Order: sequence, then C-alpha cells, then structure tokens
Amino acid sequence: MALPDLEPLIRTATAAADAAGSVIRPFFRAGLTADDKSDDSPVTIADRNAEQTIRALIAAQYPEHGILGEEFGLDNPSAGLRWVLDPIDGTRAFITGRPIFGTLIALLADGVPILGLIDQPVTGERWIGAVGRPTSFTGPFGGTARTRPCADLGAAELSCTSTEMFETPDLPAWTRLQAATRRTTFGGDCYAYGLLALGQIDVILESTMKIWDWAAIVPVIAGAGGSVTDWQGRALTPDSDGHVLALGNPALLDSALSHLCA
Repeated sequence: MALPDLEPLIRTATAAADAAGSVIRPFFRAGLTADDKSDDSPVTIADRNAEQTIRALIAAQYPEHGILGEEFGLDNPSAGLRWVLDPIDGTRAFITGRPIFGTLIALLADGVPILGLIDQPVTGERWIGAVGRPTSFTGPFGGTARTRPCADLGAAELSCTSTEMFETPDLPAWTRLQAATRRTTFGGDCYAYGLLALGQIDVILESTMKIWDWAAIVPVIAGAGGSVTDWQGRALTPDSDGHVLALGNPALLDSALSHLCA
C-alpha cells in the first residue's frame, strides 16, 4: 500500500485526542469506580465513553477505515488502513489519581504503524510520531522529542510498568537485563514510553502487551531516534507475542538481546 497523505490523518488523530481528553478529565480524581474485565484488568465508564468518542469522530471522517479498540473490538476488518485505540492506557493509574496514564491512537497501513499519538489529557503533554518525520512533543514543562544517546547498557535507566506482567519463563530474562543496567523504575504504562522519547529513560522491557498497547508507541519512539522490537529484535506486527523492548539508542539492541536470550 502506498503511504497516504499523513497531514489530514494527523489532524484527525489530534482532534480525536482532544475530544477524548474532554471526556476523560471530568472523571479524573472523581471517585470513579471500576469494573474488572475477564483478564482482571480494570475498565471504567471513562474508558468506554472516550473510545466511543474517538471511534465516532474517526468513522465520520474515514468511514472506509478499520477501527480496532480495546473496549469495543474491530470494525471494517478488511480495511488496509486501521486505527488502533486504547482510550486510557494505564487505567490502574487513572483510577488511583496518578497522571501517568494516556490515550493512545495509532494508524496502521497493512499492519505497519505509520502514525502514533500519546496524549496525557491531565498534564497537557502530547507526542505525535509519523513515518518519515521527527516526533513532535508539546507540553507545559518543555522538552524535545529526542532520545538520549546512552552508549552503554550499564549506564542505562531501565523501566517497566510492573514485573507482575512477566510470566514465569520471562523472569530470568528480566532479571538479567535489570542486573546489566544502572537503575530501574516502575510504573508509567504509555507515559514511560513518552519519557523514553524525551531522553529521560533508556530502556523499557515489558510483556503481555496487546496491539493497542504498542501500536502508537512505535512511530513515536522511532521518530525520536529510538527503536521498538520484540525480545528477539524483530519489528512488532499484529501477530507479535506481546514481548516489547524499547530502546532510546538502537545501538544497544545487540547488548540488550544478549541478556534476554542468554
């Protein structure tokens, strides 16, 4: 598939994030209750209403496109262009009042992420990545979307949302990589990937990631100078197994893989 004109698609993603933020913000720190889904992950009315808002806006502008969302599944499965949505990535953080969740909006062309947006609707921070162009960042605290050129894994800041995501066979690989890095921080969900794109974090290792968790992240980090692969160093695809390795400096890939695959 030829690459579509990205400018109107970026405008649509931006408008969708604006609309979702307007839905989400009134629920933040408002004593919201959450339901448990079949996988024991929480979901709220804010998640559902925000996704419905995004889906309606995209469908009105691009009725021929596919839309896959965490809460409401897939529409137009045969479409070559497919939007992938996670209205609130980090619902646990959201329902406990921590502003480290985010809205993720991605566009895939034949399964390849070509556009990604990370939006933090409370802090007003937003990252937009698209194929062939540098990632943009806007926010009240300043910063430039450029990863840090950390040349040594031993000096790297490692991050993971929670080690609870690692199944038992994954834990030795996590332990080896953690031992090889300088320091580890936990929590953050998609916000941590935004920080990696700002050069605050060097390595993120996670597993059990669904496509709506990583699709928007790939163009954001690539456009900031980093890389996102699976634990074998392969590009992520809709068929990937949920293992994600994000690096601010792609030159660290071989070193990281040597610990993961030992």
